[in-house]
Amino acid sequence: MTTDPITELVVDIAKRARTASLELAALDTETKNRFLNDLAERLVAETDAILAANAQDLENAKSSGLSQPMTERLSFTPERIKAMAEGVRQVAQLPDPVGIEIERLSPPKGFDLRKVRVPIGVIGIIYESRPNVTIDCAILCLKSGNASILRGGKEAFHSNMKLAEIIQATLRANDIHEDAVQFIPTTDRAALNVLLKQDDTIHCIIPRGGESLIRFTVENSRIPVIKHYTGVCSVYIDAAADADMAENILINSKCQRPSVCNSAENLIVHQDAAAQLPRLAKALHDHGVELRVDTHAKALLQASGLPLVDASAEDFATEYTDLIISIAIVADIKAAIELINANSSGHTESIVTDDAAAAQKFLTAVDSAAVFHNASTRFSDGFEFGLGAEIGISTDRLHARGPMGLNELCTYKYIINGTGETR
Repeated sequence: MTTDPITELVVDIAKRARTASLELAALDTETKNRFLNDLAERLVAETDAILAANAQDLENAKSSGLSQPMTERLSFTPERIKAMAEGVRQVAQLPDPVGIEIERLSPPKGFDLRKVRVPIGVIGIIYESRPNVTIDCAILCLKSGNASILRGGKEAFHSNMKLAEIIQATLRANDIHEDAVQFIPTTDRAALNVLLKQDDTIHCIIPRGGESLIRFTVENSRIPVIKHYTGVCSVYIDAAADADMAENILINSKCQRPSVCNSAENLIVHQDAAAQLPRLAKALHDHGVELRVDTHAKALLQASGLPLVDASAEDFATEYTDLIISIAIVADIKAAIELINANSSGHTESIVTDDAAAAQKFLTAVDSAAVFHNASTRFSDGFEFGLGAEIGISTDRLHARGPMGLNELCTYKYIINGTGETR
């Protein structure tokens, strides 16, 4: 029986990753950190080469009509490369999660039983136009003792290949199995189909991208998937919200970087705080944000002279990744919570209020991975949480939820130390 070249390529990559994972599971912390610090130095040293590869991708993006938010995610600058290298150094400073004792038990038989953190094994990561994800995923998987197979989007192919080349050179220079991090060197969609069927060698798939990519992955994978779904995040302005704080949090949540998944897409305002809405709407408009309003918000804002767009029901469940926001006025906090839970992707929500009881109700009842009180949704991030670089933000419930750092890239095993006990 013959197989096509794409199948042979991906099957071989997966088998080699599994072999490498067994070696990585026992890799000492010093070697891991030496690799990471070396990689950081090489990224800075190779800035010009990375930018040249990225320029090819940006030129292709321009000619293909890629959207502005996607192009923004795709682009590298010298400053972003320096920040990426600094992120690698920060991961080197984080504690190694492998081998950490999670729990120690004393069963009736008398032997010593420990629950110990261990790598998952081989992790496949599928992502779209952000080439920095190549580095984030590679370093987190390696530090947590996992082999990784990276499948980036066609938009960032040249950038990803250059980064993969730098990673491979760094692995070899530090005597680490060179199959510890592998990049699938083709944009052929068939490679993704084959990858998702390698359940005998790959233990987990993590898709990072738009809704269509994640749905395709879930529907076609034989391997367990941890979804990093869309970021439909909301800011709720409660009746007891401080007006200055509300504006600052809203503008930061929506406008600082609208293309990312922890940017706010919805503004929900308690009717008793509706007097704040003209100020908030003007601040948004001054930052270039399109205002999509429900009927109550429209009635209140009509006299403002601001350009308004009627919001559809679907708008409140839409990840815009752009300078667009949906606005609703609600009767009370219960209605706000219901609106959020009905439309959120389960990512991040924030309440602005000086009412501790209202805050606690919101924090308890909102069903998202991260729920904040008087803080920007932009804090839903591995670095901001102190986890170091994140492999993504899981909107799933199993096996991890929220920003996934090193600990979330591990599972556990039980270890018994006995003195001859039998059952």
